[in-house]
Amino acid sequence: MPTQKITPTSHVLDRVLVMEMVRVTEAAAIAASSLIGRGDEKAADAAAVEAMRKAFDTLYIDGTVVIGEGERDEAPMLYIGEKVGGAPDKGPKIDIALDPLEGTTITAKAGPNALAVLAAAEEGCLLNAPDVYMEKIAVGPGYCQGVISLDKSIRENVEAVASEKGVAPAEINVCVLDRPRHAELIAELRSIGCGVHLIPDGDVAGVIATTDEDTTIDMYMGTGGAPEGVLAAAALRCAGGQFNGRLLFRNEDERARARKWGVEDLDRIYLLEDLAKGDCIFAATGVTDGSLLEGVKRKRGNKMTTESVVMRASTGTVRWVRGEHRVR
Repeated sequence: MPTQKITPTSHVLDRVLVMEMVRVTEAAAIAASSLIGRGDEKAADAAAVEAMRKAFDTLYIDGTVVIGEGERDEAPMLYIGEKVGGAPDKGPKIDIALDPLEGTTITAKAGPNALAVLAAAEEGCLLNAPDVYMEKIAVGPGYCQGVISLDKSIRENVEAVASEKGVAPAEINVCVLDRPRHAELIAELRSIGCGVHLIPDGDVAGVIATTDEDTTIDMYMGTGGAPEGVLAAAALRCAGGQFNGRLLFRNEDERARARKWGVEDLDRIYLLEDLAKGDCIFAATGVTDGSLLEGVKRKRGNKMTTESVVMRASTGTVRWVRGEHRVR
């Protein structure tokens, strides 16, 4: 049976639409799961993209991709500016940030923490972040506002979080992308005595991990993609937490790209609500098993199971959704 088209009623982000967003990430995750461990990153990404695009078409929205996989109409990518949804010029206007497969390399190698993710908000509420690097620092909920800042040193940030948590700095665990560019960051964190949790990819999942005490991760630090920073900020807006981001540019072409998308202060430190404001939805479905979600499982009897999380900023609600799907 095809997904029923839902018409939102009183609010732009209707509560039914919140759950419908899970269907979109489920579709992308299921499609990508057939490529787990097959060594083909492009095929896995293309499968997730096409499934996500088709799932959006079942929703009664007039959606615009503001964070996507490219800045031009370049099939099969869901590109920045692409219109999605089944009600163009009729349904509520929704801005969408997405990564149909966060962790293409992870999926190709059957590694942990690959996700299908998206964020949705009312028109104009998500930053049109250019596809450049972003310096990031994040913590979960429960800390005084301003406990972290990119204007502070690494040690100052660790000590501030440790002080509020009531532990020694050496007891703080920090999640960092395992990249050569982070060698100095990792060395300094270890000199403080911090536990450094290195992840091969997927910094959206790394940021979200700070919101879950079971992961034991207190902070996220490092440099990753700016679009992923917006997705992570949307999740923190819903689940609670703090985020600082600062765009990093390697050349004049990247600075020009930023200006194209309306970025005037190239040195600005973006706070959580600078990246994702107003009411917003965040949804993610596991592709491979990870610290946040279980991956897609193929069962006997033509069944598949998924695990997803969906959050809404206006209510602070976080729902964990387990789905069972029949394969045709």
